[in-house]
Amino acid sequence: MTKLFFDQLVVLEEGTPEYQYARNTLIEMNMSLVRFAAGRFRSRGPQEMQDIVQVGMIGLIKAIDRFDLMREVEFTSFAIPYIVGEIKRFFRDTSWAVHVPRRLQEARVHLARATEELRSRLGRTPTAKELSELMRLPEEEVMEARLASNGYNSTSLDAALGTSDDGESALADFIGTDDAALELVEDFHALAPMIAELPERDRQIIHMRFVEELTQGQIGKRLGVSQMHVSRLLSRTVARLREGMLTTR
Repeated sequence: MTKLFFDQLVVLEEGTPEYQYARNTLIEMNMSLVRFAAGRFRSRGPQEMQDIVQVGMIGLIKAIDRFDLMREVEFTSFAIPYIVGEIKRFFRDTSWAVHVPRRLQEARVHLARATEELRSRLGRTPTAKELSELMRLPEEEVMEARLASNGYNSTSLDAALGTSDDGESALADFIGTDDAALELVEDFHALAPMIAELPERDRQIIHMRFVEELTQGQIGKRLGVSQMHVSRLLSRTVARLREGMLTTR
C-alpha cells in the first residue's frame, strides 16, 4: 500500500487535493514507525513523550517528501534514520541550560569520554594536556569544551533514567552516542565535485529541493516549468549523482 501511494505522488501535481490526500495517507499509514522509534525514549515520561512523538512526525514527513522509489530500498529503512535523527536533534537542542555552539556541544561529548578513559587508566583526573593528546586537539579547545560543559546540567552518563523493553536505560543512551550521520561526511566530500560539474539549472534544482527544501511545485514556479518536468529533471540528476557515487566506491 505504501508503494502504491508513493507511485501516486510521482504522477500527481503537488498542491492538488489528490496529492495532499495521498501524502496525508502515507503519513497516517506510517505513524507506527514514529511510535516505534519514540518507544526507546519512553523513560522520559508521558509529557515529554508527546513532544518526542511530535518531533518524530517531522522526521517522518521529511522522509516521505524525500523518498525516491528509484532508491530500491524499503521506506521503513529510509524513514527510521530521519525520525530518530529529529528526536536526537530535539534532545541536543533542548538539553542545554544555556545556548552553546553545536561544535562545543559535540566537543563536550568527546571530552567526557576522554576524561573517563584517562581517569580509569591513570586513577586520577587527567590534565588538559593529557586530554588534548588523547583527543588530538589543542589545549585551548579542551579548556573551551570544559568551560562549555558548565552550560549543561551535569549528570553521570551512567545515571539510570528508568527501564525499557531493552533493560535499564541510562543517560548515555540519549546523549554522547555516535551520530550515524557523521558517516555521510565522506559521501558529501565525494559528492561536492560531482554537483559542481552539473549544469547550472540542475545545480539550482538540487539546491532548491535539498537545501531550501522546496516542493517540486514551488521549484517549477520559480523556473517557469511544470511540476512533472521538475520531477523528471530531478530524477535524472539524482540518478546521475548516484551512478557517480557508486563508481567512486
